[in-house]
Formats: sequence, C-alpha cells, structure tokens
Amino acid sequence: MTQQSFSKFRLVLLGSAAVLTLAVAPAYAATQGVAPVAVSAGVTTATPSLMPVPASVSLPVGALPLSGGMTILWDQKPSALLSRAADRFTHRIDALAGRVLPQQKDLAGPVTSIPVHIQVGEDPDALTVHAKEKYSLQVNASGVTLTAEGPDGVLHGLATLAQLVTRGENGPQLAFAEITDSPRFPWRGIMIDTSRHFMAVSTLQRQLDAMELLKMNVLHLHLSDGTGFRVESKKFPELTEKGSHGQYYTQRELKDLVAYAADRGIRIVPEFDVPGHALALLLAHPELAAQSPVNPEPKNKNNAALDPTVPGTLRFVRKLYAEMGKLFPDAYFHSGGDEVDPREWMKNPKIVAYMKDNGFATPQALQAHFTAEVQKILADQGKVMVGWDEVSEAPIPKEVVVDVWRSSKFLASASADHHPVIVSAGYYLDLLQPASQHYLVDPYDPAANGITREQADKLLAKGGRPDLVNAFLKEPAPAPLTDEQKQYILGGEAPLWSELVTDEMLDARYWPRAAAIAERFWSPASMRDVNDMYRRLAVVDTELQITGLQAQANTRRMALRLSPANADPVECLASATVPLRNYVMNRYVSHRDNALDEIGEVTSPDPFGRCAV
Repeated sequence: MTQQSFSKFRLVLLGSAAVLTLAVAPAYAATQGVAPVAVSAGVTTATPSLMPVPASVSLPVGALPLSGGMTILWDQKPSALLSRAADRFTHRIDALAGRVLPQQKDLAGPVTSIPVHIQVGEDPDALTVHAKEKYSLQVNASGVTLTAEGPDGVLHGLATLAQLVTRGENGPQLAFAEITDSPRFPWRGIMIDTSRHFMAVSTLQRQLDAMELLKMNVLHLHLSDGTGFRVESKKFPELTEKGSHGQYYTQRELKDLVAYAADRGIRIVPEFDVPGHALALLLAHPELAAQSPVNPEPKNKNNAALDPTVPGTLRFVRKLYAEMGKLFPDAYFHSGGDEVDPREWMKNPKIVAYMKDNGFATPQALQAHFTAEVQKILADQGKVMVGWDEVSEAPIPKEVVVDVWRSSKFLASASADHHPVIVSAGYYLDLLQPASQHYLVDPYDPAANGITREQADKLLAKGGRPDLVNAFLKEPAPAPLTDEQKQYILGGEAPLWSELVTDEMLDARYWPRAAAIAERFWSPASMRDVNDMYRRLAVVDTELQITGLQAQANTRRMALRLSPANADPVECLASATVPLRNYVMNRYVSHRDNALDEIGEVTSPDPFGRCAV
C-alpha cells in the first residue's frame, strides 16, 4: 500500500486478528515531490555519524576505549551551568556506551579513564543571539581537548563528543577526531503549538534535551490561539478560567522551564497571538472583539479578532505582555499577527469608519498601524518584536523581526526592507513531509518554498481566496538574495502546529526529522547529500531514543491500544507506510470526530524499516 493508493487506514481489531479496512479519498500531490528514503534502523557502528556536520572535520583512524569512562578536567573553576552540563554529558556517554564500570579486582590491569580537558572563554553575550558558539575538539591517543570561546561552545562541543561514541570490536570507544566548528546561523529553533493540544512540561523538557544534542538554541512556544490560552495570568485570571479548558502552565512551571532550557543553551521565545487567532482571549474579554457577540463555535476558532480601534485593546495588550514578558527573560517576544481575517474588521461599521477617518485604505494598513503600536509597547518593555510575515505587508518599524512562513519569497521582501528575518517556510513539520523535503530548503533561497502557478490556479478554481492563494505563490521567483540581504537572515525554525498532534505524539512528529533541519541551520550550505543525511539520521534517531526521547516508546504504546494482543502487525504496517501529507489529514479529520488513535497517527513521514518481515 502506498500513499498514492490510499489516503486513510483504519485498523479494526477482532481479538488477536487484525482486519484492515480502507477509506479511499482523492490523492494529493506533494508541494515538492521528494520521496522518503527507506533506511534501516540506526545502530552505533565503528564510524561516527555526526549531525549537524561540523564546519571542518577530520576523522583519523583510531579510537580510545571507553571501559574506564571519562574524567572532565577544567582549565578554571567551571560555572554552575557548565558543571551541570558536564554531569549530563557523562550520563549520556554512559547511556550511549551501555557502560557499567567493572570492579578493579575483576580487571587484568588498571582502569584508565579518558581525560577531557576543557578550556572556555568568557562571553557576556552567552545565551543571546550574539553568543560565541565556536569550539574546537581534538580526540587522540592523549585524550580529549575541547576549547570554546564561551559556554555555548562548550555545550556544542560536548554534544559533538557524544556523537563520537561508537562500538568497536572490543566494545564502546571514542573515535579520534579533529574538529573546528561554528554555526552558519545564530537562530536555530523549533516551534511548539501548545494551544491546540496542550503539552506537558515533561514533554517540553524532552524536546529541549534533544535540541541540545542537535545544537538547536531557540524554543518558540506558541502559548495562545483561538483554541486555548495556556499561561497563568495573575493580572487576568479570567484568561485561563475561560480560555484554557483547565490546561495551562503555572508561572512557576514556566520559570523552571526557562531555567531548564538555559542550562542547555536554549532560549525560550514566547508567542501570544494578536490581533487574530484571539478567540480564547475574547471569551474572557468580549468587549475587545471586532465582532459582537463573540461566537464560541469551533468553526470560529481561527477567525475571531481583536478590535484594534478600541482604546482598551492596546491597554490590555500592554498589561498582558508586561506580565508575560517577565516570565521569559529573552530579548525577543513573538506577537503573532498571522491570518487576520479582513472580514472581521470590514463587517464592523465602526472599524470601517475609523479606517476612513484615519486614512487606512486596507485592512493590511490598519494592521500595520496596530503592529507599530505593539512594537512600541514591546520596545518600552525592553523586548524586540517578532511577527509572522503578514505584519510586513504594509510599512512597519524596521526593528520588527519577520517570521517568514507562507512562502520563501517573503524573506526577499522583508530583508530588502531591512527587517531581521526568521525563516519558517519550508520547515513546517506538520505537513508530514519526509526529512529530505526540508533538508533541501536553504534559508537563503527566496524561491525554495511555495506553490506553483498551476497549483494556485487549481485552488482559485475551487473558490480559494485570491489574497491567501497569492501569498503562498512562489512565482515569479524573486532574485537571489544580495550579500546585504543575507546579513538580515537570523536563521530558521521548524514549526509543528498541533491540530493533529497530541502530547503522546510530539516526540515522533518532531524527531528525527528536526535533526535534519538542525543540520540545515548549522552546517555549510554545501551539505546536500540526501542519502548520506539519511544514513546519519538513522543513527541519530537511535541515539535520541537511548538518551531519553520517547518517540518509539510512545508509538509502541499507541500500537498496543490498537492491537492489545499483539502490536507487531500494527507497527509493521506503520513502518511500511507514510501518513498523508500537506494537510490532507486535517481536512479529513475536520469532517468527523477523531480521537487521534488510528494507524495514521502511528505512521511516520520517514519510515525507518524497523519491521522485520
């Protein structure tokens, strides 16, 4: 069975027998048809599989036995952060090596641990977008030397060192290496949507652990949307009382999570979406709604918008952002700004009159005015505003960081207007594309992602809104970025919207595909060998599971619920198929109740062939 043949599988279980029934729907062509590569499940072999690939790497023949473990030797007293990093590193090495240190009396000779000498410089910009991340690493017969310009470089060097653990003929060993490394981009992140499905703190912590190993340094938390407001507010307790469905993070939990992330060299950037996607806010504050009364029906969850002409709206935003900003010390604060339905404003006579009186000819012009006011609010609070690319459709302050998501072409226009840019277009993991699809999207390429004219015409023929369709259109292709424009590209993020992703599914929907994206953000642009990427990705996938990720364990649990007597057939089928892509699943589920407990949720965009046939 292939994706092209069938669009949905349902497994009906009768005792120990499994009966497969098929619901057939029209096939859907991928935006860019890069097929997944079937790869055997990863094993740690005698050859290291480094990901991201360092800027400069040489792997001489030779290795040090790990039978005696490692001893960290600092050139000066380490900070508490670095001491904790060293502890995590040694625990990971033990897990990867499967090392149980034997008793001295059981050995023919003395046990010698590998010395790891670490030299680290001071970096006043540590844990910022300007952090010094460069490091060098040497592993030879004398031991290990790690030199870093700052704490971030130490964390990255230890992550690389963990990937040098291999299994030789005589057991676990540490491969010889000569490495000099630094990232291509300073902003390398993932975005987790906690509004549509709430994610437990422990689940977020697992993502942070994986991010550290792959040298990703930004966790963008989407904390409010039409479906839920997920943060305790002491100024506005009604937000969680009416808009959280009882699931939200306490302020204490978030402060602890920020500290947990910082320990791993990761900044947390919060997002509280305005003026659109505001239903959860408006259930608590209907007086700020563009349309009254507020429609709480699910079909309105993505449409409800704030009224930007009501003075109370900006007062509310100022107070809310001031409180939330104190929970997240990072300099950057994401205010959303995406998908504001113009009908929410244009059907309100008061808003239309306000636009006429103030010279705002279009809803985009009104949103630009609102964006400028929000930017002032955040600047007064010491924050740099980030917004989705819709905020740049009319002139806005140059300080606003534009998060490009609809089409790569917007990175050309935003950088030409001298806006800092984060590239999310091409890295949407909820599209369920294989890792290769994302791996080949370069953050500097303004023509890398979007829909073709043929695809656009088909959408328009089906009644698609011209403004939305044209926003995703990548034709005509913009000119390549100039060197000046490239200076404005901070890096990128891999978003995962959670309409069809539960807490239990999050690990498997992010990893290992996010590791391939991490390499795109870190490694030289010349790294484009898809087959070699998949070879290494299989090994990294295994390493992530060994060191704490729950993707395989959770998938097994889901399969057991489908077939309690024997989950092997379910996992075998799942490993031989891929889920529907490009939001076909979203459209299928939107027409029926779905508990996200069918075989489509067990499948992976990159099946690694774990089924033994």
